Amino acid sequence: MSAEITEEKGWTAFKEKLKNTYRLVVMNDESFEEVGSYKLSLLNLYVAISAAIVAVAILVFALIFFTPIKKFVPGYGDASSGELREINASLLELEDQLKAQETYTNSFRRMVTGDVEKEEDVKEVGNNTLDTLQSVSRIKEDDILRKEVEEDVKLQQKKMVQSVSATPTEVPLEQLYFIPPITGIVSESFMPDKKHYGTDILAPKNTPVKAIMDGYVISADWTLETGNTIAIQHSNSIISFYKHNSALLKKIGNFVKAGEAVAIIGNTGTLSDGPHLHLELWHKGKPINPEDYIAFE
Repeated sequence: MSAEITEEKGWTAFKEKLKNTYRLVVMNDESFEEVGSYKLSLLNLYVAISAAIVAVAILVFALIFFTPIKKFVPGYGDASSGELREINASLLELEDQLKAQETYTNSFRRMVTGDVEKEEDVKEVGNNTLDTLQSVSRIKEDDILRKEVEEDVKLQQKKMVQSVSATPTEVPLEQLYFIPPITGIVSESFMPDKKHYGTDILAPKNTPVKAIMDGYVISADWTLETGNTIAIQHSNSIISFYKHNSALLKKIGNFVKAGEAVAIIGNTGTLSDGPHLHLELWHKGKPINPEDYIAFE
């Protein structure tokens, strides 16, 4: 009973302290002149401090949720946010484009160098897939669709054969005129037995490399071995390659005229040991000696 009375007296005394008023006097430290005085109480002080804390909390909340600062809050962004979904979709699209470009580059390089895929290579890669496909039962509608597609393919092939047979005979290479891409000394000639399928020509630094004939740029890229390389598709099933350049002046799809600058001579790629142009000529998928048709000196 005495403890309850003591606790009640203590609470009463605390409430009285909260109601007691105090005067806060601000004085000049040197002249002791009174600058101002303020009447305060503990209750008013507690209310003011609480109001300030609530105001600061509201301000911080507003800054976090209504300004870009929210991006820096750990755990705020998640995989369900629209921005992250767009970034993820862009990354997946870039990966698909990179894989497609890599497949195209590898296939084109193997076609040019003659390193084609053999039947054994295809079987080794596709054995598991083939077994899986064979285990799937065929569907009647699928068979009908396959026949329609095969008939359409055969029809297209017939049209292509007719169009090819209607075209005039290709001009012999000996009757074609090739413009020298650069003028210089031949440092290494055409040696297919050593897998050197072109001609190396030495020329001064910053010499422009010219297109040997009219055509379309089908490749303009950098590789580890040949550096900056550009390829042009000409008429009569001729493709020309210009390798080890310091810079490329054209992009894929550009049409270039004979004698137009397409690159700058350089020394790029691991297979290059000095500034020069490596020129390759391919006719119907086979390499030919550029010196047989072009005078470089």
